[in-house]
Amino acid sequence: MNKESKYALIYASIISLGGFLFGFDASVISGVVGYVSQEFGLSDWQQGFVVSSPTLGAVIASICMGPLSDLFGRKKVILTIAFLYTLSASASAVAPDYATLVSARFIGGLAFGSLIIAPIYIAEISPSKLRGRFVSINQFNIVVGFSAAYFANYFLLNASESGANWVAALGIDAHTWRWMLGLEIIPAMLFFLALLAVPESPRWLVANGRSEQAKTVLGKIAPSTNVEEQIQAIKATLFQTVDTPFMQRLKELLSPRLRKAIVIGLIVGVAQQITGVNAVYFYAPSIFEQSGVGTNAAFAQAIWVGIINVIFTIVAMACIDRIGRRPLMLIGLGGVFVSMMLTAYGFHSAYYQLSPQSVSALEQTIEPGSLDTLVGKTFDNDVAFKKALGEALGGSVASAHESSLIQAAIHANATLILVGILGFVASFAVSLGPVMWVLLSEIFPNRIRGIAISFIGLFNSAVSFSVQFVFPWELSTLGSAGTFLIFGLFAGIGIVLVYRILPETKGKSLEELEAELAA
Repeated sequence: MNKESKYALIYASIISLGGFLFGFDASVISGVVGYVSQEFGLSDWQQGFVVSSPTLGAVIASICMGPLSDLFGRKKVILTIAFLYTLSASASAVAPDYATLVSARFIGGLAFGSLIIAPIYIAEISPSKLRGRFVSINQFNIVVGFSAAYFANYFLLNASESGANWVAALGIDAHTWRWMLGLEIIPAMLFFLALLAVPESPRWLVANGRSEQAKTVLGKIAPSTNVEEQIQAIKATLFQTVDTPFMQRLKELLSPRLRKAIVIGLIVGVAQQITGVNAVYFYAPSIFEQSGVGTNAAFAQAIWVGIINVIFTIVAMACIDRIGRRPLMLIGLGGVFVSMMLTAYGFHSAYYQLSPQSVSALEQTIEPGSLDTLVGKTFDNDVAFKKALGEALGGSVASAHESSLIQAAIHANATLILVGILGFVASFAVSLGPVMWVLLSEIFPNRIRGIAISFIGLFNSAVSFSVQFVFPWELSTLGSAGTFLIFGLFAGIGIVLVYRILPETKGKSLEELEAELAA
């Protein structure tokens, strides 16, 4: 790697710290939701909204961030995003009630706009032959953020139960979930400070009539002999970007000339979310609790989600500029389909039966005799079992002790379910996770890239919000097997659509891809 590529790598790595914050912010709630549900007495729908409220903010960010980055520059928008992450983490950690917590997490969702701006910026500073790998750094940081949150949650959970003096002194035992949310303040502040060393995107500078500044930036990230050539190539694709009104750029985005790029973006953007990734990431401990392993083991298994995520994201980064975008997408979607079907089968084959011994053990925390009517009865699915528990104990008591009740009654192959979930994570990490953002940063013209990715991001975030919001209700109403079966079927549809329409984009300049897709 030459000196110029190293500078581009440094800038890409700093910008991608926003991905780490997204991953941490998004997945830390997986350990928090159980605590706040009990503390604030939340329903299934309220649980879903605590988890999904940031994604609702991301829907708004998806509309605004691209045009704002076109107007004010990539760097200024990302600095604002870093500030929003800090504000959200601070407010979430001290939230006195449900409404405040949702509002604080909604603010954090506005910062999820980093998912849109980071790929744009990185694509605009990267050499063509390394663009896929550099853009994938953002996805790598996302999954590292996921892992960091799972590790932090597990550490704080164990610390809260240790009885250590320092734990009591810091209030970790009494305010475990607040510490889980508050830890994000540290990386958010570091991200803001690191951004001060990053230059503006050279393509944005050229688009806004600041070619001399663009030459300075390109002088650091491109061989000096190619700077003037790159400036001219960028200008050739811009036309009238500088003074083009928003509605005119939107009209161009929706024109027949860009129809193929839009369809590709929508298919990949919707497929990334509708196959259930954020249900798995944001509810990982809850999902593992449904397999009967217990709360502590569920938090420990969630760590494996983070580890597998990191490993296979590295695999994707190594392969994306060699194997290509299209093969990785097809391989990954196939893996998602198989994994979700395996998970659905694992839950479908389970049954639930409370024995006298298990009920006796539960009576240490649940009123003696309250479960006598259920002893020896067999339930074929989790929905029927949970309904019976609610009738016997009352909804709030059954919900508070759901993990231990399922652990006492379930007869299932928990290993099969674990393999299915981890297989899904591996398949997603090698395909839909990094490849989608690489594709979106490549397939749209320079002059409308910001608004185009915002347009696709709007649909991506809307589907993500819907999946997260509905997931607790799906588990209660359709059961675990039915929920994961739906995700698997969507993956099957995604395979067909991607196979039919997705072209290969590796190794081509952004200007070459614009001409090819428009043609």
